[in-house]
Amino acid sequence: MEEREGEVRWDGLCSRDAATRAAALDTIGQAVLRRSETIAPVAAVPPTRAADGLLVPAARDGLSEVLARLLMLSKRCPFPDVREKSEAILSGVQELGIRIPRPLGHGPSRFIPEKETIQVGNEDAMMHTLFADSFATLGRLDNVTLVMVFHPQYLESFLKTQHYLLQMDGPLPLHYRHYIGIMAAARHQCSYLVNLHVNDFLHVGGDPKWLNGLENAPQKLQNLGELNKMLAHRPWLITKEHIEQLLKTEENSWSLAELIHAVVLLTHYHSLASFTFGCGISPEIDCEGGHTFRPPSVSNYCICDITNGYHGVDEIHASPAGSIPSTESVCEVEALMEKMKQLQECRDEEEASQEEMATRFEREKRESMFVCSSEDEESAPTRDVSRHFEDTSYGYKDFSRHGMHVPTFRVQDYSWEDHGYSLVNRLYPDVGQLLDEKFHIAYNLTYNTMAMHKDVDTSMLRRAIWNYIHCMFGIRYDDYDYGEINQLLDRSFKVYIKTVVCTPEKTTKRMYDSFWRQFEHSEKVHVNLLLVEARMQAELLYALRAITRYMT
Repeated sequence: MEEREGEVRWDGLCSRDAATRAAALDTIGQAVLRRSETIAPVAAVPPTRAADGLLVPAARDGLSEVLARLLMLSKRCPFPDVREKSEAILSGVQELGIRIPRPLGHGPSRFIPEKETIQVGNEDAMMHTLFADSFATLGRLDNVTLVMVFHPQYLESFLKTQHYLLQMDGPLPLHYRHYIGIMAAARHQCSYLVNLHVNDFLHVGGDPKWLNGLENAPQKLQNLGELNKMLAHRPWLITKEHIEQLLKTEENSWSLAELIHAVVLLTHYHSLASFTFGCGISPEIDCEGGHTFRPPSVSNYCICDITNGYHGVDEIHASPAGSIPSTESVCEVEALMEKMKQLQECRDEEEASQEEMATRFEREKRESMFVCSSEDEESAPTRDVSRHFEDTSYGYKDFSRHGMHVPTFRVQDYSWEDHGYSLVNRLYPDVGQLLDEKFHIAYNLTYNTMAMHKDVDTSMLRRAIWNYIHCMFGIRYDDYDYGEINQLLDRSFKVYIKTVVCTPEKTTKRMYDSFWRQFEHSEKVHVNLLLVEARMQAELLYALRAITRYMT
């Protein structure tokens, strides 16, 4: 991956060939050493004071960004030779009297203790292959990947799909793809994804002026703003007229193939924002908020870190569940399993009428509108990303608070399997197949475990989660009894699901800790995979139905 940082080039590090990586590391080491030696005498002078009175390093001629990248490589590269050499280069810089960065935070997730995640260097052969593929493709091993790897089968499908959408042949130019990713992530103020794609956008030759706001991007992309907004918050409002407007705006018009590509990207990044907030993904080590040049204090973090929301590891991972007797949590699991057993017996004995099934769906849909968190906690501080989109007041909460009606979308009339899949595949070959595989893996993924129990059929629970999310979007399956949802999903779980899917930026660690308290973190990540894919499919169904109506 070639960089814009002058003489420092990083592309050779992505090679599978150890000799190529070694040559690239030597070149990087020499370039960093040259820069460091030119400012080393400056480092010996008493450092200047910033306006806030904190000691800061001397001016570094872009060296800070290079050192942050090396720090990331020393911790997150799947190739041990790159990790070791990056660490050695940083040590050499430090010996010259120049302050080097250190990571902030503890691991890839703010919600999951680092010791319970897969450590880079300790992964098994299958995971190593996934890590190496990801690094070779993106030039980084990001925190989303390090959390998703709890479920390698899904991660493989996810990475393959994302790679195709961003980097393989397709209707849209590369810089458009990353800009659309920025637009989508910004709808949920997801600075994590915005930061990643700002860097990628510039790397593929995107115009920096576009990053000053959507009004600075081409009119064609500006025209996508309304669809982005509706897809993210109220996809049921999308009509064939919205599609027609995009396809028939003369010189700024979209082709059908381009629009399908854009819609898939928008839905991918809206749902990935849900995963990012739902799993408490930490900033990347080399991005803003992921590292600091301040030296650690005796207690391992200084007061300025606390002010900025970076806390000690014990505080970050102190779980409210810890104060609850474990027997209560165990009873929670037993009670859920008992309900699943009873529901299965009821299914075998009697089947509700179609009228009763429809009534239960409407009741669940209506109730889902009023499921909301009682928490007023501020979400994690983020840099202002609102400039990337318009009408920041437009969101899911507006309709739910005012009792607006969500129309019912019958899957029997328009489904992914029978309609959406073939439309996507026709206009953007292979993508329908990739998405279909990813949906199926997420929906069917099981290890037949529930907390400490083995050999459990979890299909009923997985279906309840998936159908509850679709129910919030007004999507109904005629053959499903929506009475099961209230039996299987308690209020704290519904609050978490609703928040992660509809207003992910408001997700808190307390919400994550408060549902399924006896379950493994891998099981909670599995829940997030279901949320991601069910949300993406719901958005896609509304957009693709509108496109189909336009075409017929």
